[in-house]
Amino acid sequence: METTEKSIEILNDLIEINNDRVAGFAHAAQELQEKDLDLRTLFMQLRDESRRNVHELGSAIHKTGGDVEMGMSGSGAIHRMWLDVKSAFSGHDRKTVLEECERGEDAIKKAYQAALTAESGLAPEFTEIVTRQQQRVIDAHNQVKTLRDAED
Repeated sequence: METTEKSIEILNDLIEINNDRVAGFAHAAQELQEKDLDLRTLFMQLRDESRRNVHELGSAIHKTGGDVEMGMSGSGAIHRMWLDVKSAFSGHDRKTVLEECERGEDAIKKAYQAALTAESGLAPEFTEIVTRQQQRVIDAHNQVKTLRDAED
C-alpha cells in the first residue's frame, strides 16, 4: 500500500476513535451525579479536545486529497473500547465512571502509540500532528487516572 494511502487509513482510524471518545465522554458526563460538576466540566473539555483532534486530522487528510471517514468505528476492538465504556457504567458513582473513562483512555492511548510505530507506515509529514495529539491524550489519561486514584 502506498505511504499516503496507509497514512490516510491511520488518520481515519484516529478520527474514528476520537469520535468514539467524544460519545464516551458525553455519555460519562450524563451518568454523573449533580455533585460531580468538576468531572462533567473535565469530560466536556476532553470531548471538545477530541472534536478538535478530528478536525485537525480531517484537514490533514484533505490536504493529501484523501477521503475523510467521519463515522464512529465499526470494526476493530481497540476502537470499540470507548463505545463499550458507554454501556459499562453500573453504579454511576464517581469512581466507577472514572474507572471506565480510564479504560477508554487506555484504548485511545494505544491507538496513538500504534500509529506512531515505525511499522505503522505513517508518513513523516503527519508525525508532528499525531505526536502532539498523543501528548494531549497521555495528559488526559494521567489526569483521569489521578482522579480515579484519589477515589480509593
